[in-house]
Amino acid sequence: MTQPITSTLDPEQQRIAGEALRGTVVDLIDLSLIAKQAHWNVIGRNFRSVHLALDELVTAAREFTDSAAERATAVGVSPDGRAATVAEKSGAIGFPDGWQQDTEVIDAVVGNLAAVISRLRERIDATEKADPVTQDLFIEIAARLEQLHWMWQAQLATA
Repeated sequence: MTQPITSTLDPEQQRIAGEALRGTVVDLIDLSLIAKQAHWNVIGRNFRSVHLALDELVTAAREFTDSAAERATAVGVSPDGRAATVAEKSGAIGFPDGWQQDTEVIDAVVGNLAAVISRLRERIDATEKADPVTQDLFIEIAARLEQLHWMWQAQLATA
């Protein structure tokens, strides 16, 4: 198939930005699925607050997924959010099957957010020269995910 969408980036810039964007789409899709799985299976004393906070995380991950996918298309790269691609390439750590105690859910969300943020920070560095516009998007996503990471940690923190 021909390239129906062309890019203003040179081929190397497009390759770097495209790989980073495709990886981010995969990680964010998986993060949203992990949060939804946790949302359906959380139990415990703090069920309601954790359940609602998971919805907030799902919404953020889905919105950022769309932003990253649309940026990929804008630079002439086809995003790949197919289930098989997400299962094979996600950098998230996953979530167990079955009911999960609220404290275990919080730990899992913190770990998954940290994994996704770590890969985003690598992509921020990778896109600095290749495509500052994509880098800017990654910075925005990382800032929000880091805020959520802090909020999830604070639920179990002790002074």
